[in-house]
Amino acid sequence: MRRRGIKATIPERVDQLAGRRRRRERPRACDRAVYRRRNVVERCFHRLKQWRGSATRCDKQPDRYLAAITLAITLI
Repeated sequence: MRRRGIKATIPERVDQLAGRRRRRERPRACDRAVYRRRNVVERCFHRLKQWRGSATRCDKQPDRYLAAITLAITLI
């Protein structure tokens, strides 16, 4: 990723940072603002997955599926 110029979105774990310090490598930079936005989206999907009907897509008709998602989002 570094060679391609892609910045990390998720920060490194504490144990990985400790290993980098031991090897005298510089820590990878991550964009905190992007991480916050990504976290909000992931939490939203997690809450939607708690609605089993929409998560497993038991309603095969598109209008009923959309209604279930809309109801879930409204209640959340």
